[in-house]
Amino acid sequence: MSRTRFTRRLPAAVAVAGLALAAAACGGESTNSAETATQATAAALNPNADLTKQSLAVTVWDGYTPEELQAMVKKELKIKELTVTLHETNEVAMTKLTAGGDHGIDVAFVSGQYAQALNEQGLLEPIHPELIPNLANLYPEATQLSYDKGNKYSVPYTWGTTGICYRSDLVKKKPTSWNDLLKPPAWADKKVTLMTTERWLALPALKSLGFSVNTDKDEEIAKVKEVLLAAKPHLLAFDDTTFGDKLISGEALMVEAWDGWCPTTHEKQNIEFKVPKEGSDLWVDTMVIMKSSKNKEAAHAFINYILNPEVHRWAAENINYKVPNKAAMEKVKIAPGSLLGIKPAELLNGESIIDLGQASTKFTRLSSEITAS
Repeated sequence: MSRTRFTRRLPAAVAVAGLALAAAACGGESTNSAETATQATAAALNPNADLTKQSLAVTVWDGYTPEELQAMVKKELKIKELTVTLHETNEVAMTKLTAGGDHGIDVAFVSGQYAQALNEQGLLEPIHPELIPNLANLYPEATQLSYDKGNKYSVPYTWGTTGICYRSDLVKKKPTSWNDLLKPPAWADKKVTLMTTERWLALPALKSLGFSVNTDKDEEIAKVKEVLLAAKPHLLAFDDTTFGDKLISGEALMVEAWDGWCPTTHEKQNIEFKVPKEGSDLWVDTMVIMKSSKNKEAAHAFINYILNPEVHRWAAENINYKVPNKAAMEKVKIAPGSLLGIKPAELLNGESIIDLGQASTKFTRLSSEITAS
């Protein structure tokens, strides 16, 4: 199974100028403009539409849905055709979806902050819940995500958090703080890693300083830079892709990791995961329907099909990501030590990552300055 989280998790460096949100600094809800876009009068959809006359084009990350999805959907929904195109990163998807003209995409899989940015541009069709009865399968917590409370324009597909993944048999003291990575003890010097993707590179320093993961304040970002520059000489590497392998081999002792990629179920190593005491994030990947879609009934039917517990459980069982679908998770056999058992209430302790619009370039610049050799 190809898993490309390290590419899909890139932050909104291509967000359109002017999308900066008033609530960004405190991690609050989206602005009135987003709500206005979502609540705009939409053409009535026909719940009895003949789907055999509609086709669908979906863009998604490689390995993020079953290989047989096209055949499954065509058989179940009786649509004319399903075309699946792949995007390596959120940026690639955003370029495709915001370039203008007829991109031909009906449904897009993008991370939550990107769904928020698309909605701010008036590019998304409001979700018509009457056409997605399987929304009832979602955890109540999945309707309270700060970038889109009430799932007005997006439907969550997977969710998770970030923390410290570590070798419990090799560390002399179990990590509890982001400072265990940023200021490692002598026995862990040059045996820790941080990520390179912009918002996640900054996350440990932001939280250790008591700042919001969604800050856009220059003075706070400057302090984050100081912390990261001080930490850099003590790192083994910046690593978004092979930190799990480094733990398994013993090359690394502690790493910053997304929960789904911390190999806690590896049969030969003692690997554990800890959300630091200063707190962490809540990331969400979503499904959205483009306003330009000419197949909106089929698009809603597709999302409803994905939310079928027997279908949605695939993501948890094959890419090790939790899904915000209570009925689906109840069908998943969770192995001892697996992080799939993290409860929704625990996830919501994390701060939701939201779109920062033009201010996201500050984190792009920060990443370039920190990781430059």
